Amino acid sequence: MDLRRDVFQAIADPTRRAILTMVALHAMTPGAIASNFDSSRQTISKHIQILTECHLLEKTQNGREIYYQLNPQKIKEIDAFIEPFRKLWDDRFNKLESVMKNYKS
Repeated sequence: MDLRRDVFQAIADPTRRAILTMVALHAMTPGAIASNFDSSRQTISKHIQILTECHLLEKTQNGREIYYQLNPQKIKEIDAFIEPFRKLWDDRFNKLESVMKNYKS
């Protein structure tokens, strides 16, 4: 059975966000990723699996080592989805700031 995961559920987890932050800098092996956490290697492997299933991570093999790196295209898709909300909230905060300035006067 092909399990379909939601990308927003994947990034909701703080450990998975931390993994994305780490591999954004450079590709890392699962062991190198796991060494940054107090969790078991199996737990981190499950997080990596979820991120890979959501296409947030890509893996490449170099000899016997597997390296994971950030998939920038998927991050761009998330950003494109969030952008209208960012603009909406920026507009609302700008209006609130204007109201507050006029209220002080």
